[in-house]
Amino acid sequence: MLETLINPKKAERKPWEMFFVGFVYAAIAILLANFLFLNNVALKPYTSLFVLIFTVMFSLPFMYYIIKLEEKKEEKMSSERGILKEHGKAIMALVFLFIGFVAAFSVIYLALPADVANTNFESQIRTFCMVNNRGSIEECVNSVTGKSYLTVHSIKQGMSYVSSILATNLTVFVNCLIFSLIFGAGAIFILAWNASVISAAIGIFARDSSYGLFGGFTRYMVHGIPEIAGFFVAALAGGIIGAAVIRHKVEKRKFLHILHDSMDLIIIGIVILILAAFIEVFLTPVLAGFL
Repeated sequence: MLETLINPKKAERKPWEMFFVGFVYAAIAILLANFLFLNNVALKPYTSLFVLIFTVMFSLPFMYYIIKLEEKKEEKMSSERGILKEHGKAIMALVFLFIGFVAAFSVIYLALPADVANTNFESQIRTFCMVNNRGSIEECVNSVTGKSYLTVHSIKQGMSYVSSILATNLTVFVNCLIFSLIFGAGAIFILAWNASVISAAIGIFARDSSYGLFGGFTRYMVHGIPEIAGFFVAALAGGIIGAAVIRHKVEKRKFLHILHDSMDLIIIGIVILILAAFIEVFLTPVLAGFL
């Protein structure tokens, strides 16, 4: 039933509606995971993973059909100038879906008692703390809720941070590309996982910050939204190539055209990630400094 909530063509006409779809999917995923596993002694420690699994299950049909729709568009496109115009609509729909995930996870994290919230996002909190080298969970939480943030003292240091962030994001970018190439809608797993990790960080910050969710979103989503847009570009490119391989013989001119346009999408995605890395290093700390 949930997979029929909205179709790709309607989503492209009104991409903002995907925010509400993502919110509903993520909220129901948490409710189901808690109802089925929170009181199960054996499965309770894996509740956070079941939240992710249910979110992905709900999103797979939409992701699959939107990739098929974009591949069909490629067949009709006669000019490269239409790449961003046509695929941009799908990317916006997916970005709003992602923001819906983040909003639902963050709001529910704050609404739940602290111990239940930590159970629902245990894997995500541990992942966030490991990536940011913040020691124990307690030290990590204190660091997130405190005033500390990435500080740039020179252009050289800033460029070093940009290179490090970009290297990490390019790894995720390549994973999205490969997942979509092998299994058209597979990238939604990586993207839903990233949404839940970001939401855990936002929730931790907002719980003990006077700025609440607004502060958390400013801290993590100013650069997070373009990052995710870049990842979705990779997901679309991989999915389009995979669908084209199935529908066309490799030697056909149409396939080469689709492959060429997909490579353009990949380049666009990398440029977006570069921009996001600069925003994270040079803009987000300025905004975070006011929080």
